[in-house]
Amino acid sequence: MTTKSKVSSQVCKKISLILTDVDGVLTDGSRYYSKNGENIKKFHVRDGMGINILLRNDIKTIIVTKERSEIVKKWAKDVNIHRVLMGIKNKETVLTKLCKEFNLQPNQIAFIGDDVNDLPLLKLVGISASPCDAINQVKNSVKYVCTCNGGQGAFREFADFILTQKFSKKLIWY
Repeated sequence: MTTKSKVSSQVCKKISLILTDVDGVLTDGSRYYSKNGENIKKFHVRDGMGINILLRNDIKTIIVTKERSEIVKKWAKDVNIHRVLMGIKNKETVLTKLCKEFNLQPNQIAFIGDDVNDLPLLKLVGISASPCDAINQVKNSVKYVCTCNGGQGAFREFADFILTQKFSKKLIWY
């Protein structure tokens, strides 16, 4: 499958902050429960490396998720996520606050999501993206559809796309 992209390198050059959903983007959307009710999630190591490559190039990553999860907090700390915003039912409500805090305009922010609760925020940012296996409503509304599925490197693919467009020859990979 080929990537669907409606993004110019000029738009990528403006990006200074990347927001991401968790379930269906950083994970494959599956949830595992034991008889004690613990929730287990699987994250892809390449997504974590993508977050660190973004950091090396002065682009922070923030998780914006409806859920509350100690597992997400732990993983986020391990991979140097700048901040985790949990319990956010209306994700678009964080945009104004983040723009003010980071002195950015919405067109300087990218967001990758996969389901209907992500749509309002996806419509407000400079670059919107989804994993390949996102719902059709999301894939039809975003500017970039990854070739990777959620939890299988979609975030890294999106990060690499922005980085290679933004920095071309000055990119710090490692």
